[in-house]
Amino acid sequence: MSETTIRRGFKKKRYTVPIIILILLIAFRLYLPTLVKNNINKVLADIPGYYGQVEDVDIALIRGAYVINGMYLSKGTAESQVPFLNFPKSDISIEWKSLFKGKIVSEIIMTSPEVIYVFEDQKEESGDADVDDWTKALTDIVPIDINHFEVHDGKVAFVQLSAEPNIDLQIDKLELTADNLRNVVEKERILPSPIRASGVSIGKGKVSLEGNMNLVKEIPDMDLSFSLENAEATALNDFTNYYAGIDFDKGTFGVYSEVAIADGHLIGYVKPLLTDTKLIGEGDGFLEILWEGFVGFFKFILKNQGTDTLATKVPFEGDLNNVEAGVWPTVFNIFKNAWIKAFTGEVDDDINFKDAFKDGEITREQKRELRKKEREEKREQRKKEREAKKG
Repeated sequence: MSETTIRRGFKKKRYTVPIIILILLIAFRLYLPTLVKNNINKVLADIPGYYGQVEDVDIALIRGAYVINGMYLSKGTAESQVPFLNFPKSDISIEWKSLFKGKIVSEIIMTSPEVIYVFEDQKEESGDADVDDWTKALTDIVPIDINHFEVHDGKVAFVQLSAEPNIDLQIDKLELTADNLRNVVEKERILPSPIRASGVSIGKGKVSLEGNMNLVKEIPDMDLSFSLENAEATALNDFTNYYAGIDFDKGTFGVYSEVAIADGHLIGYVKPLLTDTKLIGEGDGFLEILWEGFVGFFKFILKNQGTDTLATKVPFEGDLNNVEAGVWPTVFNIFKNAWIKAFTGEVDDDINFKDAFKDGEITREQKRELRKKEREEKREQRKKEREAKKG
């Protein structure tokens, strides 16, 4: 074999190997979305008592992301055609700003997700179906710890199809952001993860959620407040008619709540509020009018006549496996609102993170964090007072 022939052979090999590698990489890139899709579908198929599927997966290697399209999850015994979880678009990517802090974490942005609790579907037994199974499975779909989470145009609903008419309580146009879930920044804080949410309830009420959490702990700590304001009471008629035999002709309702959890100990309250409501409708029959008049009589003697407000405050406290509402405090608060003092239509701001600690069970770091928070609150209060004086 001549030297020229040998040189030609080397040249062919020099180009052939890179070309083969390039072809394999292109083929792998083309197959990668199918590979990820099949893996996700396998995870969903292995959840005990549930079934789900993914429609499509898009890969964006340049920004280190993949987009899951058309993912849903339903309970195995569900008779309705309504998916329990429906996620049309979930964008999962690396959170690049955390790389500069030495952490590889991810962020998720969900568009138009729906969580729909169909009463008849969920009450049915379904083998080994467990909420921990599907929540863990959805977390496993994301290969990197989640540090930032967003929801745009979401929906949460409770549906009861056996009621006539069907009950459909929902919150639409849900916008939610949660940051620092893996405690990448502000590591010294005991509640490092802020969460904010807003939405629109049935009856066009304004929904708001805000607070702080620590999800790194096995039992998360948190300090949250929730409010639902100025919703039309008539929107509750399907629900109240089915469960209590009453309906509203007019009025508004609201719900206010605060919850704090520290080291597995929970404390909080729920405060429902009805304002300027009328129960008796013109089209009711004699028995319906009789019952609603009976309820209306008690509504009249229990409401605050000055503000035309009927409200109560349901406190609860205990560990996460034994949360019980206080019965007598609830009864007392009904009469307190009626004859002593009207409840205000706002969060009371009387549940704080420190209230969730049991006596003597607070660390030095937690005390320092609480003092820091109190100083911030005092500064904010002084700022508001100065602004009020200027105004």
